[in-house]
Amino acid sequence: METPGWLRERLSRRLLLAGGICTAGATAVSVSSAVGQAAHGGHDAAGAAAADSAYKAAPISGHSGAHGAMVTVGEVDSVRNGFDPAKMLTDWDVGTKSVLPDGRTLRTFDVVAEDKEIEIAPGVMFPAWTYNGRVPGPALRATEGERLRIVFKNYGSHPHSMHFHGIHAARMDGVPGAGLINPGEEFVYEFDAKPFGCHLYHCHALPLKRHIHKGMYGAFVIDPDPARHPEQADVARSRLYGTPENRQWQEFVMVMNAFDTNFDGENEFYAVNTVAHTYMNSPIRIAKNRPVRIYLINVVEFDPINSFHLHGNFFDYFDQGTTLTPTLKTVDLITQCQAQRGIIEFSFADHEPGLYMFHPHQSEFTELGWVGMFDVVEEVA
Repeated sequence: METPGWLRERLSRRLLLAGGICTAGATAVSVSSAVGQAAHGGHDAAGAAAADSAYKAAPISGHSGAHGAMVTVGEVDSVRNGFDPAKMLTDWDVGTKSVLPDGRTLRTFDVVAEDKEIEIAPGVMFPAWTYNGRVPGPALRATEGERLRIVFKNYGSHPHSMHFHGIHAARMDGVPGAGLINPGEEFVYEFDAKPFGCHLYHCHALPLKRHIHKGMYGAFVIDPDPARHPEQADVARSRLYGTPENRQWQEFVMVMNAFDTNFDGENEFYAVNTVAHTYMNSPIRIAKNRPVRIYLINVVEFDPINSFHLHGNFFDYFDQGTTLTPTLKTVDLITQCQAQRGIIEFSFADHEPGLYMFHPHQSEFTELGWVGMFDVVEEVA
């Protein structure tokens, strides 16, 4: 039976990506030029060729052999980007605190939408729409029961909004007719922080898939108030940012995302925190004697399912993060649909030091950038 044309085209493009068709020296120039043409010209074969050329078989920071050692070649300029994926792991925006007349805490965040070209792989530029100049946007963190005020200003070229996955009034929902902001305007979203958990926010302007895919999303974490959960106060305190119990944990925020560089409705690059292969080239160092907590969020557009698999270990998973007891115990793989999120907890206390891989179990995603390593050591300085 003859292979359908659409399947031949998809297989051809994916095999080309896996094969790495150009030399490292030519990568940056050819990719930047071709992707630039695709970004401004819409559906262009040059865009696919540009994405293809960013890949080459090469050692992974001296760790060859992992998944065929297929990684991007070169380095992404974090200074030019204005954000560093290594720092994004622990860079929480806790806003500015003040006290309301009723004694409650008011936590205020300032968020700006702006158009910005970012580098998602060495030499591959992407015309993004951003919150505060970064993709993903700032990782907002608050405590259950606080009053939240988000001052949103739209300096971009299109109408935008902030839709929060939480509990709030309809007029604060950030959808067309309620909180959609035109270029040059601003809006103040205000609501109580509830429920506790691992949430997200994103633009809800239409077409929705374009606004999300272009980079308008971010983590939104509400920590549990231990006073509201006396039966599990110790667990709640371990999640409450800044407490002694919380400081025992090594916490990371990981936003799984992807990029369609030639705008054909299929992704050419996959990542955690935007830059392909960043945690392969710079593994995440963790101390083996301290537990690890990951706030994991899936915002990959165009692919309905993503996943997280940890090598050499198992973990507990809290779906949506809205419980203090695991929804899954002792697993090494979880799946998330679009906009699903949760909290992963594990420890390497009984392991020998070394490099432990994590990645989705969609092999295509792994080979196209979404893969990393934990560098487990005795102590972290």
